[in-house]
Amino acid sequence: MTSASTSTAGSAQGYQDDPRNDHVLVYVDGAFVPRTEARVSVFDSGFVLGDGVWEGLRLKNGRLIQLDAHLDRLFEGANSIALDIGMSREEVAGAVQATLDRNGMTDGAHVRLMVTRGIKKTVNQDPRFILGKATVVIVAEYKTPRPETKAKGISLFTSTFRTSTPDVFDLRLNSHSRLNLIQALIQAINAGADEALMLDPQGFVASCNSTNFFIVRRGALWTSTGAFCFKGLTRQAVLDAWRAAGGTAEERPFTLAETYAADEAFITGTLGGVTPVTRIDGRTIGTGQPGPVTQLASERYQAWVTR
Repeated sequence: MTSASTSTAGSAQGYQDDPRNDHVLVYVDGAFVPRTEARVSVFDSGFVLGDGVWEGLRLKNGRLIQLDAHLDRLFEGANSIALDIGMSREEVAGAVQATLDRNGMTDGAHVRLMVTRGIKKTVNQDPRFILGKATVVIVAEYKTPRPETKAKGISLFTSTFRTSTPDVFDLRLNSHSRLNLIQALIQAINAGADEALMLDPQGFVASCNSTNFFIVRRGALWTSTGAFCFKGLTRQAVLDAWRAAGGTAEERPFTLAETYAADEAFITGTLGGVTPVTRIDGRTIGTGQPGPVTQLASERYQAWVTR
């Protein structure tokens, strides 16, 4: 394995190092503690089995982007697994803002909001062994995507690991359990790529392991139907912004063959927004450089979420 700085250079989750992150305070169940002292119990259900939900939020110019949509998804996910967060929407939003305030953050921050079912009496799967309330942790860090990643674009490798059906594991639920997606990413990294492209159970292109995926064909945006991929808020904002400007954006099944023949490709996510994809499975996509439609999609997205 290469060093961390080298191996994450093209990662969809990569960012520029910022020394201010060494001194951030982390919110842990209402208390603010230095990051080196932030702890949860080894009996916490999130540690034991990944039993919990999370959200990633972006702070830009003093505003949390798509805050209401993130809270909608957080509470919907918690409700679907019968997890009582123990806080109202307003209280959760207030805790996030308090974390930013305590760290003096007004721009360029990424927030990870994590909720688990809480501490268990013993290490097992049964939620009836929970002793008390949910565990809530909020980590805010300065994160700026690497400009060289946007300028160069990233490479993808099609993993043999498929995305799952909702009755097996609903990817639209932002669960702490991510092992299948991590396996796909490891496979892509070992193949020399930056991120994994994943197919759905029927063999159509679904998404990447941590981001949503788009191709551009004749000026139109194509992305998967959403049946077997993340309920990506950036994905939806890109679709909404493109359509509002009069462009064609389709949510449809499409194949790897259609992907290889695309004019351009890009991924979407909270941290990076719109990031170009220039190679897939060793094949050059389009000209091999970030394209004009991808750039326009990024500009429209940025204007849409900051309007």
